[in-house]
Amino acid sequence: MPLYEHVFIARQDISGSQAEGMIEQFGAVITENGGTVVGHEYWGLRPMAYKINKNRKGHYAMMRLDAPAAAVQEMERQQRLNDNVMRTVSFRVDEHEEGPSQMMQGKNARDERRGNRDRDRGPREDRSGERSGDRAEKPHETTTTAPTDKLAGSADAKKEES
Repeated sequence: MPLYEHVFIARQDISGSQAEGMIEQFGAVITENGGTVVGHEYWGLRPMAYKINKNRKGHYAMMRLDAPAAAVQEMERQQRLNDNVMRTVSFRVDEHEEGPSQMMQGKNARDERRGNRDRDRGPREDRSGERSGDRAEKPHETTTTAPTDKLAGSADAKKEES
């Protein structure tokens, strides 16, 4: 049977236990139609990039499925009828990844995958080209200029000439 990963977003008004109950409810639809739920993850209440139906947050959940296409279509149909489900997406995959999904892995695991690029860069430089740690108090420099020809016609310049 084909393998799928299915993600849905539920409204922020429901509780976390109700969102997890929806995972079980939609998993039952898959098993009734000849498929199996390989695994599922509840990602929690997370902020969204933009408002959907006046909601700024949503309960995210992912299901890994081993099911025929008809079973996935029936689950998606029931999710469209459910008022608590705002968005759904299903992906057909060649194989399921072992372990937790990218969303569930901790920040430390992400840093290791990235090769700790942020730490290797060194100190940040500000716009003037100085390093952030090298900002010592510099004395204010004043400049003096020699008298110009414009002052030659003034009263002070005439006093100096005499």
